[in-house]
Amino acid sequence: MTNTFELTEQKEQTVLSVRTRTPVGNLTAALGKAYGSIFAYLGQMGETPAGAPFVAYYNMDMQDLDIEIGVPVSKPITGRGEVNQSSIPAGKQASCVYKGPYAEIGPAYDALTKWIAESKLVPSGVCYEFYLNSPGEVPDSELLTKIVFLLR
Repeated sequence: MTNTFELTEQKEQTVLSVRTRTPVGNLTAALGKAYGSIFAYLGQMGETPAGAPFVAYYNMDMQDLDIEIGVPVSKPITGRGEVNQSSIPAGKQASCVYKGPYAEIGPAYDALTKWIAESKLVPSGVCYEFYLNSPGEVPDSELLTKIVFLLR
């Protein structure tokens, strides 16, 4: 993990996403289903993502995760079926980039949470993971995940 933490002000970002609930044990299947629906719909619309795919976590209840799975898009696109137009809200964000297997991301969250507290910042309760590459492209040890906490 990098020890570089960033505080940024971001503009609102339009996304196509699927909001769902799932136990952590079913997370991989939920992600695969949602990304399949999103990318199929983008293909039908002749559009491509405008940034890295993400998962937003609205809670950390491992038995009942409330998540939004999506991709940024360059313009508003009407949703269809389970795929909805949504947005990542504008505002301050604290972030870091973690390098390594998804299963070992916990210490990166701990370090970022500690930095946020030490900086006297207040998280909103929503965090995002942006997947900057994928297991199909690189070994697990080279996976890059940007962790973002929305701030109040």
